[in-house]
Amino acid sequence: MIKMLVVDDERDVEILFSQKFRKEIRKGEVELIYAFNANEALTYLQSLHALDLVIVLSDINMPGMTGLELLKIIKSDYKELRVIMITAYGDEKNYTNAISIGADDFLSKPVDFGLLKEKIMNYLK
Repeated sequence: MIKMLVVDDERDVEILFSQKFRKEIRKGEVELIYAFNANEALTYLQSLHALDLVIVLSDINMPGMTGLELLKIIKSDYKELRVIMITAYGDEKNYTNAISIGADDFLSKPVDFGLLKEKIMNYLK
């Protein structure tokens, strides 16, 4: 099973991701956990056992702690986690910052779920 933490301040992301991964969720192949800000995500990560989570999908622009700040903490404290940054602002600066901090990948909104699923499967090989 692939367990993913989706971090985004927009709550409709939960509905969208649940719909786009519904087949995989029904088959027991994917479990999605949602955090609606970076602090909530860190609280969840602190409650985990090693390798309970495979991938973090995080928005970059969130109120309070940004996704890039969250990425720094994850890459420092949870080195085994894959992190894909997702943003509506797919500019070169955000991309460069995310990759230099250690993001495993970067996607722009609206998310191409076919591409996202392909990237996730490549991580598991």
